[in-house]
Amino acid sequence: MIPDFDKKLDLYAELILKVGLNLQPGQKLVVSGKNLFRGAPLRSAPLVRRIAARAYQMGSPLVDVMWDDDQTQLMRFQHARRDAFGEFPSWRTQALFDYANSGAAIVSFYGEDPDLLSGQDPKLVTQAQRTMEQHMQSQMELLMKNAYAWLLAAVPHPAWAAKVFPDLPAEQQEDALWEQIFTLCRLDQPDPLAAWQAHIQQLNEASTYLNEKQYDALHYTGPGTDFTAGLPAGHIWNSAQSDTLGGITFTPNLPTEEVFTLGHKDRAEGQLAASMPLSYGGRLVEDFSLTFKDGRVTDVKAKKGEEVLRDILASDDGAGRVGEIALVPHSSPIAQSGVLFYNTLFDENAASHIAIGRAYRFTLDGGEAMSGEDFAAAGGNDSLVHVDFMIGSDKMDIDGITKDGSREPLMRQGEWAYKN
Repeated sequence: MIPDFDKKLDLYAELILKVGLNLQPGQKLVVSGKNLFRGAPLRSAPLVRRIAARAYQMGSPLVDVMWDDDQTQLMRFQHARRDAFGEFPSWRTQALFDYANSGAAIVSFYGEDPDLLSGQDPKLVTQAQRTMEQHMQSQMELLMKNAYAWLLAAVPHPAWAAKVFPDLPAEQQEDALWEQIFTLCRLDQPDPLAAWQAHIQQLNEASTYLNEKQYDALHYTGPGTDFTAGLPAGHIWNSAQSDTLGGITFTPNLPTEEVFTLGHKDRAEGQLAASMPLSYGGRLVEDFSLTFKDGRVTDVKAKKGEEVLRDILASDDGAGRVGEIALVPHSSPIAQSGVLFYNTLFDENAASHIAIGRAYRFTLDGGEAMSGEDFAAAGGNDSLVHVDFMIGSDKMDIDGITKDGSREPLMRQGEWAYKN
């Protein structure tokens, strides 16, 4: 058993409410799970109860918890009629949309088996995933505009812990994953909230530098990678914190180590090799690369799970274009932990990464108020999907390309070079 586990769980709840969501008196709180429409994992109940109690103490009039069980999801793929995978619980998405539209805060917990659906019919997994994405479109449009405060956080799952720590005895695996989550969320610090404020300030310094530079493009070189990503005029680099349209400052990911913006949807060229596996829809993709020309993915290769990538790219016209560009130094505590988490929330904060699909509207000046046509004309990408994959390592170099075509070192061997 982890020493002071209950105390650390209390601190985690406090961090989620005060730093993550910055919950305000009178603000409703919704607790959900992965992909928002899913519910919180049953195993998160001890943490969720702490969050609910503290939220009420902070003045929330209502804490609404959506629960879920990954085993019943698996049972659907094992036993449901094969023609029933276009069905969807639309009441959940409507409820979330109504809450978000009214200014409620939403926390989503990740905590599932990364291989949950690996043995199921991939065509049915793809159909279920696309059905979910279609029903979540209105909700995701609000999220991409920061219309409300939202947060992704994690709780362990036995199968996830076993995947991350296969060499530990089974009875130690889940505790080891809890310890990693606590440490990487800075809950081992004497004053975790103060540690987070200092960390946020460091990330803000990097985003400020990049916003002042306004590079026209970034050029990546590393093992299997020679890639140029164009950046739209008026792009905005964000770091740990964002502001809702109503002016509430929140931190959408715990943990977070990145600064990020959007790429120009028509200006991506070259090859990108992934530096970590991708867990998507309960299936893993490993040792893969994507080739871009004129902004679009033209070829994919993977040692395992190539069909998953091709399913993602077939989602719609924007699925094969760059949405997000994020920079993370290799000195990130998550990278330095040496742990591969098989979970995007953690792995994307261990390495620089790219997301294909939907771009965050708030990463373009005035993007929240633009029509879809104007956003696209400015270089922003739209899609039903937003899929992050990691490309950074201690062997990655990145140059910033200015509007006159000159190059400046931005990262060398995975570390910030502009500070030297």
